[in-house]
Amino acid sequence: MSPAPRRPFRVCFVCTGNICRSPMAESVFRAEVAAAGLGDRIVADSAGVDGWHEGEGADPRTVAVLTAAGYPADHRARRFDASWFADRDLVIALDGGHLRELRRMAPGPEDAAKVRLLRSYDPAGPAPGALDVPDPYYGGPAEFAACLEMVEAACAGLLAAVTDALTPGSADGAAPRGRHPFPPQERS
Repeated sequence: MSPAPRRPFRVCFVCTGNICRSPMAESVFRAEVAAAGLGDRIVADSAGVDGWHEGEGADPRTVAVLTAAGYPADHRARRFDASWFADRDLVIALDGGHLRELRRMAPGPEDAAKVRLLRSYDPAGPAPGALDVPDPYYGGPAEFAACLEMVEAACAGLLAAVTDALTPGSADGAAPRGRHPFPPQERS
């Protein structure tokens, strides 16, 4: 008898309207996962804490910066639903406001513990108090490019943390539930 297939580790990136930062993080992280050959073990998606842009594509400036960097940019905005905590292993907030809102939405403490700030995974370690990925929406190309740089740095660290969590012997070999070998929880 062969062992039961493992459930993929699920990561959801969340920003305000799901048209700038979170689709950027989703695209970068998916590319990192694919390059590492882990597409069958790690799944990523994204959403917004608000539904203002549901059904819309990513902001054209997000699409432009992703395309210029060689990332796919196919996306449709959607709103995060509290019921999603049940099948997500990590919910990655792009700034402190999202972190607080997602933890408030969490059905219980175990779900609230799944919410982390993306830049807390940056191996270079952003300065204390600088864990937000600033919203580039009211900026221009330079702000979107700076956002992409922050996302790329943090996604590399996030992938390393998730890969470590999936390493045999790190738990029961399955996607860890309720166990987070990740950065300490950020203050909300």
